Amino acid sequence: MSRIGRMPVKVPGGVKVEIEGTRVHVQGPKGELEKTFPAELSIQMQEGAVVVSRPGDAPSVRAIHGMTRAMIQNMVQGVSQGFEKTLQVEGVGYRPELEGKVLVLHLGFSHPVRVEPPAGIAFDIDTRARTIRVRGHDKEQVGQVAADIRKIRPPEPYKGKGIRYLGEHVRHKAGKAGKVA
Repeated sequence: MSRIGRMPVKVPGGVKVEIEGTRVHVQGPKGELEKTFPAELSIQMQEGAVVVSRPGDAPSVRAIHGMTRAMIQNMVQGVSQGFEKTLQVEGVGYRPELEGKVLVLHLGFSHPVRVEPPAGIAFDIDTRARTIRVRGHDKEQVGQVAADIRKIRPPEPYKGKGIRYLGEHVRHKAGKAGKVA
């Protein structure tokens, strides 16, 4: 049996979980999320925790058991604490700005790039450290928005200019001067 799948998901105070068959609705102080899971699994509330169980050991059911439990855990954590990804802007003249809720990026293009936050997402910037924090209650959406921002100007391997995740290592290439004839 899946080691992750059989662990119960503890529901903290202030979070309300409603289970109707395979549909799970989670509501908390940061927002609310709803997701429908495969019908092969059984999802129940037991003693203040959500328990995901499977009827048998068919490979298709085993493959989704741990994933379903992890998704429910992320839903509960998202509405209670939230998620965030931090991006770092590297390069001379590259800088992020906020105009209201809209993120404006100056990345060496002929024009500034404006990024509208989708519903449930908020941006914070630190102009001195040139970092962008993407915050929200849906882990999948936070990761996707951060990836979309990074895709605007990914880090290049020669000087390292661009947008990268905080702590991401970019391998540098030597360039023309590094070639030996």
